[in-house]
Formats: sequence, C-alpha cells, structure tokens
Amino acid sequence: MKFNSVEDTYTLNNGVKIPIIGFGTWQTPDGDVAKYVVEAALNSGYRHIDTAAAYGNEESVGEGIKNSGINRHDLFITTKLWNSDHGYKESKAAIDRSLQNLGTDYLDLYLIHWPNPLALRDHWAEANAESWRAMEEAVKAGKIRAIGVSNFRKHHLEELLKTAEIKPAVNQIMLNPSDLQSDVVKVNEELGLLSEAYSPLGTGGLLGNEVVNEIANEVGKSPAQVLIRWSLEHGFLPLPKSVHDKYIAANIDVFDFELNDEQMSKLDSLHGVSGLATDPDTANF
Repeated sequence: MKFNSVEDTYTLNNGVKIPIIGFGTWQTPDGDVAKYVVEAALNSGYRHIDTAAAYGNEESVGEGIKNSGINRHDLFITTKLWNSDHGYKESKAAIDRSLQNLGTDYLDLYLIHWPNPLALRDHWAEANAESWRAMEEAVKAGKIRAIGVSNFRKHHLEELLKTAEIKPAVNQIMLNPSDLQSDVVKVNEELGLLSEAYSPLGTGGLLGNEVVNEIANEVGKSPAQVLIRWSLEHGFLPLPKSVHDKYIAANIDVFDFELNDEQMSKLDSLHGVSGLATDPDTANF
C-alpha cells in the first residue's frame, strides 16, 4: 500500500477519515508521564491518540492534548467503554465521563473495550446491545463521530449486528506477526470494519526476534519500524506506544521504505513467537 505520511487516512464505513497510525497510551502512567508523551507525540506529527477509561489516564491524555496547542478539529481521539460500564444507563454515563475527563465535547471514535466481561458472562450479548444503543444515541447527539468494538470475535459481532442500527466502524484487536488473527481480520473485512492493531510490536516481544532484525538490517530501519510498516502493508491501523521521545518520533518514520512479498511472508510465519491474543470469552476480567 502507498502511504506518504502519518497524516494519511483510512476512510471508515461511515465516511469518517482516521489517521493511519495512532499513538497508543495503554500502560502509560497517569499524570506527568501521560501528559508529556501525548504532547510529544502530537508535536512529532501524530494526529491520532488512543486511550481508554480502563487505562486510568484520560484526564492526563486530555491535558497533553490541550498543552500541545493543536486545534481539536485537527485531531482524532479514541477512548473505550470499560467492562464495569456495560448497559444502557451505565454507558451513557461512561461516555459523558470520558468526554469530561478528556476535556472535549466530542469523541472521534468510541469502542466497547471487551465483548464478554466476566461479570456479564451469562448475558453479555444483551449488555452489549444496551451499550450500543447508548452509543448510537451519542452519535445522533453529536457526542461521537464513529463507534466500534475491540477484542470482538465473529460471534460477538454477529450478535451485535442483530440489533445495531449503526454498523461498527472499527474492531481494535491484538495484531502483529505473532498473532495475525486471520479469522477475525477476515470477518472484519467482510463486514466493512477497519482492523486496528494494538500491541503492533508484540508488546515489545518481537523487537529482539531474529527474523525481524534480519529484515530490519535489509531495509535499513529499526525492528519497530519494520513491524509498524508490516501493519500498514496489511491494511491495518497500528497503535504503537512509547514513553521515549526517540522512539515516539521513530515510530512514524515508516514512509520511506516498503516490505517486499518475501519479507512479509517471513514475518507472517512468526505465529506464536511472542504470545497470542487473549480469548475474550475466557478472560478473567
């Protein structure tokens, strides 16, 4: 795929444009660290920030955005509904809470974080449908531009679509050479959902991999840059994260090279070398 810069976009199924790389904030400590790295990311050229209520850093992310001085309308902000807030009334309140925490009057993308929380295991589909109804109302009220899901598998999507008025635009899942989740990606494509890739570096576990490093040497880039480019070549939207200025900037320096078919094939063959995605139906949270 031909991409020219971090500000290039994919177009979601509702026409909303989303920058092709996002800056992830999972495990980024709340407070000064989160504020600093978000501001640094925006100053480096990112225009897409991904957070979640469960990360516990929405307020600091919002302050980092404000401190950057960049116009809100030039940014794309994503956050997510946590497991304890599933249900219609709970989700309505959670959306407003995230808006307040982030210091914005609208979200560009809002996702159901997990499809089958432990506490709702006997009625998860009903709870998702009720949350989705609240999210659809927020779209109609102008509070959210696009809605989607995270960690959903085929059966979760099928259940949601039985009652959804607005089709999900995104499924954010763990995607990297260690777990291509080909079956989920195929369903996303069939349903017109963009596959967003969290943990695109295998939570750091792929950076020391021999194959990744061999390809990095071939193309004259870092292992992280190779892995981010791999996501783009597959048509995914990677969400790399870092708390170091050097890596924050390097992770979007991926537009001056491409990976050939042989290199992509080698990377695709690394199944399981750095762990697999959590099964949402057996997760203990």
